[in-house]
Amino acid sequence: MIVDSDSRGEPARFRTLADLEIALEALPAAPTQRGYVALVVSRRENGRRETPARVRLTPEGGVPGDAWGRHNRRQADEQIAVMQLDVARLVANGQALTLSGDNLFLDLDLSAGNLPPGSLVRVGSAVLEVTPTPHDGCRKFRGRFGDGALRLVSKADLRHRNLRGIYMQVVEEGEAGPGDPVEVIARSGN
Repeated sequence: MIVDSDSRGEPARFRTLADLEIALEALPAAPTQRGYVALVVSRRENGRRETPARVRLTPEGGVPGDAWGRHNRRQADEQIAVMQLDVARLVANGQALTLSGDNLFLDLDLSAGNLPPGSLVRVGSAVLEVTPTPHDGCRKFRGRFGDGALRLVSKADLRHRNLRGIYMQVVEEGEAGPGDPVEVIARSGN
């Protein structure tokens, strides 16, 4: 299946908010210190998604070939969109994770309590910093995963969990790919 920026989800796979809340509570806790890269996604021309086996993450370009690098006014604090793997799988409900439009899917707790802005995470051999910019759901997210998913990731009482994900920026270039280790190397304020 080819996924691009106009792709929509399968309504038969959309879950209700109540179902998602129950399933979320049943998820085992994500790793807080060490995890792994599950998927790397580059949003190419026309939003077509590619999943390279390895990429060289750089401060100047982020994920090679990604839409962020083609913007005229790049905002470093929105360089790389990251989503927690178990939450992404939960809302996708069997659909391609690439639908979400995120660049990295990590098996790591992305909550504000675990990774406050300014925290540093080694992803493969690159070092990324968590930015303060909120990563919010949008109409495209609703079209891909349903109203229940958008409502879940937007709930005020769950906002601290960063269910829609976070933004990171590259502070030390390096390579990353699926299966590579991820490790929190410094938490802001620690």
